[in-house]
Amino acid sequence: MKRLIRLFAVVCLSLALTANMAVAADRSKTPVEAAAGGTGHSLFLQKDGTVWAWGANSNAQLGDGTKTDRYSPIPVKNLDSVIGISAGGAASFAVRSDGTAWAWGSNLFGQLGDGTTYDRLTPVQVQGLHSVVALEAGSSHSLAVKADGSVWAWGWNTYGQLGDGTTDSRSTPVQVQALDSVVAVAAGSGHSLAVKADGSVWAWGANWSGQLGDGTYTESTVPVQVTGLGSVVSVSAGNTFSSALKSDGTVWAWGANDSGQLGSETAASNSPSPVQVTGMASAAAISSGSDYSLALKNDGTVWAWGYNSSGQLGNGTTTSSSAPVQVTRLGSVVSVAAGPLHGLAVQSGGTVWDWGNNTYGQLGDGYFGGGYDRSLPFQVCSTNKCKK
Repeated sequence: MKRLIRLFAVVCLSLALTANMAVAADRSKTPVEAAAGGTGHSLFLQKDGTVWAWGANSNAQLGDGTKTDRYSPIPVKNLDSVIGISAGGAASFAVRSDGTAWAWGSNLFGQLGDGTTYDRLTPVQVQGLHSVVALEAGSSHSLAVKADGSVWAWGWNTYGQLGDGTTDSRSTPVQVQALDSVVAVAAGSGHSLAVKADGSVWAWGANWSGQLGDGTYTESTVPVQVTGLGSVVSVSAGNTFSSALKSDGTVWAWGANDSGQLGSETAASNSPSPVQVTGMASAAAISSGSDYSLALKNDGTVWAWGYNSSGQLGNGTTTSSSAPVQVTRLGSVVSVAAGPLHGLAVQSGGTVWDWGNNTYGQLGDGYFGGGYDRSLPFQVCSTNKCKK
């Protein structure tokens, strides 16, 4: 999601699905490495290892030591040497170069992994995790991949999305059962995904829309294999649908399709098995929001499909689309990230653009109070300047 990611986006690098970047070009001489979008906030990671945040902050998800919303980027406190980031619903996450994981913001279900359920105004270390190479945050649960290929999960677990065989929420990481050799993960609202080194995809958690992709609508508290998919390099998870990018550049999706989020040119029946996204080839990365997806193609263009109530498809309209449409104003993009209702993109020169919902100022356009949704990409503000 969240999103991540997002994301997402951490150090799983060539396989990281939502390696998403964001900055304002005149903010710093240090280029941006990655970006991530939560429900009402956004993050970017600079190459100097610092993290910046903006948007909603009622749960301290910006990590600046306050609960004050911010409408342009501010630095996260007490955090350096970061190599990867992810944004959950109202929480934020970072992986440092020493392999430790850090979190801040909402902790209602223990999704920060610090052994408590208290919100945190500044980063705290996720307990018991080391050698982390990838981390993805869902709405209220989190996943981490360790260097040994094992997957660990914590937070909300009503639907078994932690994959430990139970439906008990956890405030510290537990190992996902019967899963090894994992190279990438994705976390949705109530389900989780993993890609193994052999290119197979595995899923667990909620499945009422077929988002596990095993041909059924039965939830699972342990991983089940997604049917008919191979040669997958990355995955992304929306609210109740899932997507995968194959090594040949094609994109596949399964689960809910009420807003055309499967990209199959229909907005009708859900699909409990993967279907190919229409006309999408040469994709280099994908990222899914609540009910829409973004794809970055090898030529640097960005494409989107699905729900579009806030302009999150970035094509100048608020009309949903069941087939990919091009995000306008953007070229030379090297990374994308889908928040639940807003998208982000980083260009090769280091500028960050975003579009879609702006209820909490998550677009970083500097407007006090937010509320100005944008259906076309807008450059993220620097400290003193915004550029349309």
